[in-house]
Amino acid sequence: MSFLSWIFVGLFAGLLARFITNDDRSGCLYSICVGILGAFIGGGIMQAAGKKGVNEFDIRSVLVAALGAVLLLLVLQAIRGRRGSH
Repeated sequence: MSFLSWIFVGLFAGLLARFITNDDRSGCLYSICVGILGAFIGGGIMQAAGKKGVNEFDIRSVLVAALGAVLLLLVLQAIRGRRGSH
């Protein structure tokens, strides 16, 4: 997958994950970073399950990346919640 495809998958996946988790941070770069990290997480989970990871720019790749991004954002929210309770 090309560099530009990673950016688009990251953007769409990051926006979708932020919508699902109701993340209040904004910005395209934040969404792209969350989405790309989510692609690595989601792709790793899919490969561990014996399925195809994120290989090309299609709806499946965006959904796998969004799954990973949702997991990432939930972990970040849990960490933020713990720090706020002390």
